[in-house]
Amino acid sequence: MSVPLHPVLASVTARIALRSRVERTAYLDRIEAARASGPGRGKLSCANWAHAFAGSPTEDKGRALAQAPNLGVVTAYNDMLSAHQPLETYPELIRQAARAVGATAQVAGGVPAMCDGVTQGRPGMELSLFSREVIAMATAVALSHDAFDGALCLGVCDKIVPGLMIGALQFGHLPIVFAPAGPMPSGISNADKARVRGLYAEGKASRDDLLKAEMGAYHGPGTCTFYGTANSNQMLMELMGVHLPGAAFVNPGTPLREALTKAAAQRVIALRDGSNDYAPLGRVIDEKAIVNGVVGLMATGGSTNHTLHIVAMARAAGISIDWTDFDDLSRVVPLLARVYPNGSGDVNQFQAAGGLSFLTRELLDAGLLHEDVLTVAGPGLRRYQDEPFLDGGKLVWKPGVTESLDRDMLRPVSDPFDKEGGLRLLTGNLGRAMIKSSAVKPQHRLVEAPAIVFDDQDDFLAAFKAGQLDRDFVAVVRFQGPQANGMPELHSLSPALGVLQDRGRHVALVTDGRMSGASGKTPAAIHLSPEAADGGLLAKLRTGDVIRLDAEAGVLEAKVDASELAARQPAIDPKASGHGYGRELFSHMRRAAGPAESGAGVFFR
Repeated sequence: MSVPLHPVLASVTARIALRSRVERTAYLDRIEAARASGPGRGKLSCANWAHAFAGSPTEDKGRALAQAPNLGVVTAYNDMLSAHQPLETYPELIRQAARAVGATAQVAGGVPAMCDGVTQGRPGMELSLFSREVIAMATAVALSHDAFDGALCLGVCDKIVPGLMIGALQFGHLPIVFAPAGPMPSGISNADKARVRGLYAEGKASRDDLLKAEMGAYHGPGTCTFYGTANSNQMLMELMGVHLPGAAFVNPGTPLREALTKAAAQRVIALRDGSNDYAPLGRVIDEKAIVNGVVGLMATGGSTNHTLHIVAMARAAGISIDWTDFDDLSRVVPLLARVYPNGSGDVNQFQAAGGLSFLTRELLDAGLLHEDVLTVAGPGLRRYQDEPFLDGGKLVWKPGVTESLDRDMLRPVSDPFDKEGGLRLLTGNLGRAMIKSSAVKPQHRLVEAPAIVFDDQDDFLAAFKAGQLDRDFVAVVRFQGPQANGMPELHSLSPALGVLQDRGRHVALVTDGRMSGASGKTPAAIHLSPEAADGGLLAKLRTGDVIRLDAEAGVLEAKVDASELAARQPAIDPKASGHGYGRELFSHMRRAAGPAESGAGVFFR
């Protein structure tokens, strides 16, 4: 039975639709025109078609001659990313699944997939955010062959899934399903990992101790098990209706994972134009799907990176959202999950407690999700409160649990961890920023202290190691925005800030950079816009200026007289060259980047 929608969800959705009406209409007109031109395989010449299948097995060539449906696969496989290593075997599984229903499947192209876990704190991290744009373009190149009735996107981690989505939406007349690999099995506890990191930051643990702990945590194929951007991606794809139900958190290398991958391939073919179930991606991703994604982010305390990525993905579909929309939804969506770094358990424990099927049912029953949406599983989001199982080797879906099996991990709407969601908008004379409040205990959500200004994260770490930061302060780390250096994550600051907070110091971070999906337990005002390199007041702050960060009231303010701030000359980025590690090749993207609140991208400003 349908439940009345919460009035704030209804209001925010209507506001988004009104704001987006011109661009959304133009987008839908474009994909309808592409659909009207017919399947790509019907437009290709004999020479085109021969080229497309020259390397295929004889049986696939025969189907191609018979104009059988053809599925394009866009893969982010590499074996440096543990989450993407399982994708190596997916193409053959997909080809087999397609042949079983009289169709063909081809790897249309690959996209780059860098590991932020490897590049954290390194120059390569300055390429990370803009790799999303490269992935979007690579996806478009792959699908531009126009030889496909639908597509399957294989990707899991940080910028990869948003990039695949942005690129795929340019072919929004096609049905497109996303197929993940699932999380690696649990390793050492997150508490032990955090403890060793803190000891190492203080010089009380050796590098060997740290390496042993890290390898105990990140130990096998699959997604890292903390609830960062990669696992937030999978939650989003599920609640936005582009996964098969329950696909997000099934471990790799299992029979169920293999069955879901094969089923995803066959589902794309069943959704093709001309079928009774036609479901093009550009219709699946609409205003309601985007709001459902934001609600899921709030209810699970998901990655702050998605205050950029959801905006960018929405704009690729002609939909305009902003941080006020996020904030309004956060105030009415309760926090139902605590997954590390917001809690002690990992995503496998979340799944065991009831996972997304439980969470989806709870939110639907409270009127906190749009139920009347189109998904790749069919009309209606209620399908996503079921879980996949193997019954005699056959993939089936059964109702998920109706009560949480671990209330320290997952709770019902009637007894949430917090009455509000995990993210909050901060505003004040410095601009607009986001904070992951769910990761911060209430007693630490207000900090008013003198600023210590840094123009580089390495300078902060050097000051910490030299014992210069054992006091109350607000760390201002600027020239970290998209136009300055590509907006790298500053995750390496978390252990040091956490150590200082544990010593009883009142500390916070203010930056125009990112803090990542693994934002720590100290308050961090991130994505500050306008950034220092784009005329933001952040460039005028000086060490000693008092900063007030109040996550509860949504305030970020420099307690400096407005006339004095206006008279100050802005600082100049001391490292503006961007040379080495391929950064030269991304200079045009830094120049073209839009503000963080617009997604920090170069396509849809």
